[in-house]
Amino acid sequence: MEWLNYHHLFYFWTVAKEGTITAACEKLRLAQPTISAQLRTLEDALGEKLFERTGRYLTLTETGQLVFQYADDIFSLGHEMLATIRDQPAGKPTRLKVGIADVVPKLIVYRVLEPALSLDEPVHLICTEGKPSDLLMKLSVHELDVVLSDHRLNPDVNVRAFSHQLGECNITILGTPSLAGVYQGNFPDSLDGAPFLFPTSRTVLRKSLDQWFESREMHPLIKGEFDDSALQIIFAQAGLGLVPVPSVIREDVKRRYGLQYVGRLPEVKEQFYAISLEKRVKHPAVMAILERARETIFR
Repeated sequence: MEWLNYHHLFYFWTVAKEGTITAACEKLRLAQPTISAQLRTLEDALGEKLFERTGRYLTLTETGQLVFQYADDIFSLGHEMLATIRDQPAGKPTRLKVGIADVVPKLIVYRVLEPALSLDEPVHLICTEGKPSDLLMKLSVHELDVVLSDHRLNPDVNVRAFSHQLGECNITILGTPSLAGVYQGNFPDSLDGAPFLFPTSRTVLRKSLDQWFESREMHPLIKGEFDDSALQIIFAQAGLGLVPVPSVIREDVKRRYGLQYVGRLPEVKEQFYAISLEKRVKHPAVMAILERARETIFR
């Protein structure tokens, strides 16, 4: 059986990432002849050239690109293993580090994460909110275990991760009792010209709402746009406009904020995803989140 020298592979991986042997030497704190010799040994063992020189820089050959992809998986997985072990010292709760896209409704977040806190083994939950692009970068370096988002991973994003759909639901329109009384009748035609508090245009829900109104040649009166759905609902509570909410949390919103049902838009749907570095999720808390979301919350 042939054995691969992982030290040689690690030096190759570092040089490929840094772009030059000099930069790799500074990162690894090794002399240039040492790394050059290790690269030649790896190339001899594989029987293929891995680099070509282009001016001052090294570029990967076709074989080098293939080897780099495997090396990237190998060392990323090793880093993940160490991070998992270090975050789970004996006798202490399992850590669950969750990144939450700022456009995901907070009540949805609670419903999705609650099963992780109901496991037999204690879980220490750490939540970080931010823009999806920033959260994905933290995920890529294992600062987060999972990211909750309203859309699947964009193929253009340079992060090797996987989107796990939690579920989808349609949208319910809510408003204060006085507004609901005005717009409940003749729904949904009554929404033409109605005052609305919308999510911002960078959300998937906003795009779906715009398409729905446009398809019916209806024009809502947009009184405000919000990234934060909790703030959006507070403005709705003040009677400044109707508000669209995911139907799975409409009863919670009605009860907490004193809003009333205006109508439901079955054609307008919102999806939610858990994004992880693993294609097959192994973290027990993330597994619990996926299972409960699919079987109960978004069933």
